[in-house]
Amino acid sequence: MTEQKEDYEILPEEFQNFDLSFKIIVIGDSGVGKSCLTLKGTKNYFENYYSPTVGFEFFTFNIKIKDQVIRLQIWDTCGQEVYRSLISSFYRNSSLAILVYSIDNENSFQNLEAWLNEIKANGNPDIKVFLIGNKNDLEEKRKVTLEDAKSFNKEYGLNMFFETSAKTGFNAQKVFVEAANLLYEENLKYKERAGRENKNTNLGTIDFSPDFSTQLIIDDDNMKKKKKKCC
Repeated sequence: MTEQKEDYEILPEEFQNFDLSFKIIVIGDSGVGKSCLTLKGTKNYFENYYSPTVGFEFFTFNIKIKDQVIRLQIWDTCGQEVYRSLISSFYRNSSLAILVYSIDNENSFQNLEAWLNEIKANGNPDIKVFLIGNKNDLEEKRKVTLEDAKSFNKEYGLNMFFETSAKTGFNAQKVFVEAANLLYEENLKYKERAGRENKNTNLGTIDFSPDFSTQLIIDDDNMKKKKKKCC
């Protein structure tokens, strides 16, 4: 059974057909609720006990926007320092990073800059970033003000910021709906720009990847083999 909204439709997890697919990485310090938030946002389920993620967990989220079915491939990574070197490869070809801190943990907020540096060092130049303040239900234990978070978001020019609660479900699904909306709009812009460039250069029709962040990689060995066969 699907959930109908005004301008989008959440589709079942087992839905097979899709038009666009985007890779999303969820990052942040250990204990900020990355896994709980992802689980609540994609499956509407909350776990009351804390179990640190080892390595990564994989989720999918299917949504229909206008006439396009979009699949988000969500990689929920561990935040423990001992595993940080293992997750650098997960940034590759990610279209969007969800950077999570906890409003009751000032250290997780102070470490955001270091996480942004990791995104810059390991992600593609076009990667989008959402800043998410989780555990909004712990207002009485708040250490990070809404104003400070908004200032950080503005200073670093991130794409979106809002607070969430994996426990109550506040804005949990919104994280992934907004991610899909942004990537859908960026994909449209990419196709329009590519179409104009194609028209201006009179190159004919070019088949572009639906993922605007996909990188084109040239296999040098194959190129060399082809050259050897040439007269």
